[in-house]
Amino acid sequence: MADNNNACGLYLLTPEHIDDVDAFAVKLDAVLATGAVDCVQLRLKDADDDTIITAAKILLPVCHGHDIPLFINDRADIAATVDADGVHLGQEDGDVATARALLGAAKDIGVTCHASKDMAFTAGEQGANYVAFGAFFPSVTKPGAELADTETLTVWDEITDIPCVAIGGITPQNCGELKSAGAHFIAVCSSVWNDADGPIKAVQKFQQALEQ
Repeated sequence: MADNNNACGLYLLTPEHIDDVDAFAVKLDAVLATGAVDCVQLRLKDADDDTIITAAKILLPVCHGHDIPLFINDRADIAATVDADGVHLGQEDGDVATARALLGAAKDIGVTCHASKDMAFTAGEQGANYVAFGAFFPSVTKPGAELADTETLTVWDEITDIPCVAIGGITPQNCGELKSAGAHFIAVCSSVWNDADGPIKAVQKFQQALEQ
């Protein structure tokens, strides 16, 4: 993952539960066809390995059809099994070195760093391709998370070349603040899938806001 000339990209997380993966694949294809999304993370919570693997195998060709990478949340082993484009690791989901050994040098590894620049420095030293800070606003996806300060994005952008992702409670109305602070990507989930106007309109709202 690389930031694009100081632009701020849209990092789209899937819903935590997908009842019908084939139907969701059609919906995701239409969302990605807007050109508003830069990368996708498959984030299924409380799902067994077979469910995640099956979903990944269905969604990978959809993403690749739009030249968009698909990352697997938490599970470097599953990312390797399905030949995904990378993995996103929480602080309790294994270390970068182990993930790199499984995935090889060509894949991306991201690491959740909450509100901590120290965690981010450690991840960068270990070879992470990007770090994620947040939550920046109260979040449905991460309720009760410690809120991060936008200054973290600014400092990180000024002192490193490793892209940073902002996450947590981000909407089209507040994403510009994070872009201005130095975020290279914003991660969104419920604000897209639960938008009253539907996910296509939602990502277009984000695209318009981030281009201002």
